[in-house]
Order: sequence, then C-alpha cells, then structure tokens
Amino acid sequence: MKKIEAIIKPFKLDEVKDELNSIGIMGMTVSEIKGYGRQKGHTELYRGAEYAVDFLPKIKIELIIEDNLVNDVVETIKSKAHTGRIGDGKIFISNMDEVIRIRTGEKGKDAI
Repeated sequence: MKKIEAIIKPFKLDEVKDELNSIGIMGMTVSEIKGYGRQKGHTELYRGAEYAVDFLPKIKIELIIEDNLVNDVVETIKSKAHTGRIGDGKIFISNMDEVIRIRTGEKGKDAI
C-alpha cells in the first residue's frame, strides 16, 4: 500500500476529486493548509499599503491506495491540478506498512 499526499491549488480540488472518484478512489482526506515553495509568496496592496503574503493557501489531499493504483492516481492528480503556472503543487508517495479500520478491526486493503 502507498500513501499519496498532494499539495494543490484550492480551486483545483473539485476537478481532482471528481476525476479520482471516476477512477474508483472511494475516500480521501482533505486539509486546508498554508505554505510556500520556490515562489516564496507574493505582495498585495491593501488600502494603499503593500504587504507580503508569505504563506499561500493550498489544499492537501491524502490517500491510502493499493500499489497497483499509484500510476493512475498520480497521473490523474498531475493532469487535473496542472495550470502551468508556478505554485501548481507537489505529490509525495510513501510506503504504508499497515492500515487498520477502527470500527471493524479490518487490516490491509480491506481497511481501505
């Protein structure tokens, strides 16, 4: 099993979620986060004063999936979250040793 963590722009969430649902991904965790990468934030003008916005709003999607779905999920996220502009995000893939469903005690792929 793998854990996929994707950091994307907030307005891309619905497109990514809908496409993941269409390829059979049943569940995900979504968090509103703030951060920055190479873009290092930006400046904005408010009531005539310019100020720096260091942390930009982002969405973090977390999925636990079977190994055979990794390529499909990654390609789906890449294609639907892509805008071609700086700040499109990142995808992180890590190994998941075990998953346990609290309610039933199921383990492994049955718990996903």
